[in-house]
Amino acid sequence: MWDWDYAAEVTGILLKAIPNVLLATLGGFVLAAVLGLAFAALIRSRLTIVRNATKAFVHFIRSTPLLVQLFFLYYSLPMITPFSMTAFLTGVLGLGLHYSTYMSEVYRSGIDGVAKGQWEASTALNFSKRRTWFSVILPQAIPPVVPIMGNYLIVIFKETPTLSAITYIELLLRAKNEISVSYRVFEPYTITGVIFIVGSLLMSLAISRLQKRWMRKRAA
Repeated sequence: MWDWDYAAEVTGILLKAIPNVLLATLGGFVLAAVLGLAFAALIRSRLTIVRNATKAFVHFIRSTPLLVQLFFLYYSLPMITPFSMTAFLTGVLGLGLHYSTYMSEVYRSGIDGVAKGQWEASTALNFSKRRTWFSVILPQAIPPVVPIMGNYLIVIFKETPTLSAITYIELLLRAKNEISVSYRVFEPYTITGVIFIVGSLLMSLAISRLQKRWMRKRAA
């Protein structure tokens, strides 16, 4: 059932999709990190309407499947607005927006872990809100949650196959295209799974090393 010659051939074909997968992963992660921080800050707003509106939006996004959100952004949004995006931009926006709601909780846990005295000291020193956040709070809140953020990077990497639903040429869609030509499913899907396993393990090792290096620098 397993043809090694065909497996070698299809592996070369599938590996050509890796740059697309990595671009979507990194783009989605960066957007999720930025929006997640913004949501975490807005949820702490003193304005009740801003706080409640942000919480409602975050809850709505979490309660909606990623695939449905991708379909809406790629197929429905251009029908009701003058805006349309490429499959790549839609994928990055969909992944980033969806996982930003989870990243906001990661940031929240880090921010809540900062001692209350740090806020009070910043107020006593007459720091502006901007300086308080970026010079005092975030430098203490982010390092402890880096491993969790790294886990979400891996999760986003493993979610990229959903982008095949909006015609983005990633690993799974390339495998499907190859199957439609060769009518062999065993090798393409197996190799696709192996590539995701190896990629996830390499990311996990890289994140672990980054965390250890970061901790050594803080201890020095």
